[in-house]
Amino acid sequence: MSSNEYEAYEVATKLDVDYVLVIFGGYRPTSDDIGKFLWMVRIGGGVYPHIKEPDYFDPNGYYRIDTLGSETMLNCLMYKLSYYRFGEVKTRHNQPAGYDNNRQAVIGVILSLISIFYL
Repeated sequence: MSSNEYEAYEVATKLDVDYVLVIFGGYRPTSDDIGKFLWMVRIGGGVYPHIKEPDYFDPNGYYRIDTLGSETMLNCLMYKLSYYRFGEVKTRHNQPAGYDNNRQAVIGVILSLISIFYL
């Protein structure tokens, strides 16, 4: 989940994964997978050494999902699955589309997943 789509697809194929469940709480404050994501990064980094926790932080050392988020974070599969088409959703009347109520920020990238997961 912490890799880009191509790498994640390769891992999922090796593990014979058929389905992925993502818990998302951007509509209202709740515990969700983006909030717990750094634990996935830490666990994944123990198995796949190329996954490094600092790559998911901005230059100031913050974990962000907005436009200041790291390139690695904004391009990982968990981010893309969580925020797929979320940039089209208006969650509050006084905020722009793509506003994540849980993290109180507008998402960093308007996304569409590549077709590899539709094969």
